[in-house]
Amino acid sequence: MRIVFFGSPAAALPSLQRLLEAGHAIELAVTQPDKPAGRGKALAPPPVKEFALARGIPVLQPEKIKRDEKALEVIRKINPDINVVVAYGQIIPGSIIYLPKFKSINVHFSLLPKYRGAAPVEWSILNGETKTGVTIFELNEKMDEGDILTVEEVDILTRETAPQLEARLARCGAELLLKTLDQIAYLPRSPQDHSKASLAPRLRKEDGKINWTKDAVAVERMVRAFSGWPGAYTIFRGLRILIRAGEKISEPASGFLPGQVVGIKREGLIVGCGQGSLFLVERLQREGKKEMEASSFLRGLRIEPGDFFS
Repeated sequence: MRIVFFGSPAAALPSLQRLLEAGHAIELAVTQPDKPAGRGKALAPPPVKEFALARGIPVLQPEKIKRDEKALEVIRKINPDINVVVAYGQIIPGSIIYLPKFKSINVHFSLLPKYRGAAPVEWSILNGETKTGVTIFELNEKMDEGDILTVEEVDILTRETAPQLEARLARCGAELLLKTLDQIAYLPRSPQDHSKASLAPRLRKEDGKINWTKDAVAVERMVRAFSGWPGAYTIFRGLRILIRAGEKISEPASGFLPGQVVGIKREGLIVGCGQGSLFLVERLQREGKKEMEASSFLRGLRIEPGDFFS
């Protein structure tokens, strides 16, 4: 098939790679503009751009594709059989969605209609889901509301972080995408039940601040869900400390307050949470520094039982 591929982050690369391996012709990669990254804020290209250019695939980076007549004209000249969208990051206009023979399909990392939006993987972990999956659906002009073509369900593993789960779903989605394209002409289209829809809005940096009055299960989910960006964090003596790994523990304790350091052991810091629960902090990171085990972290920043994380 002649395909225009829309995608930006690393999670889109398995689908792009598998399309090429299967012999599909990727005529154009549409991705987000380069963005400032790192301490120097130098412009960095999206992973899809780097991947595409390395393989001789033309790249288009519209600032706002909904208002970009050039993008529409380029795609019209290509005359693709289908547009494939994987984590692109912009709303695509109907003039592009409905242009190809088989229109446009989206590889979405949730079991639609649950978790429509930009951060389905993070919100599924945060909300304590035990299962998620990949849904491939026909794009329309609303957010993740098109008719469903194919679905594959997967378990969320114990202690699996959002980046780990997303990478697994990306691989799963790539294989499901090939199967879907092989049957695209005659697959039934199943309308979504909008009454069962839930949203997974884009994350903000402040979403990562840990509320220690929640129980340790909720804190553990938060650490896993925000393991990539924005990172689950707390404040200690005015410093922003990222909590990179940890788990609920069942050691008996009493007389502590939420956020209080209850004890220190070889495995990490024991912190009091809501409902009398305890959380073991295993790995930490000061903002702008390297992530490290709690034992190494404590050599550089003194924390003692009775101290508080705010």
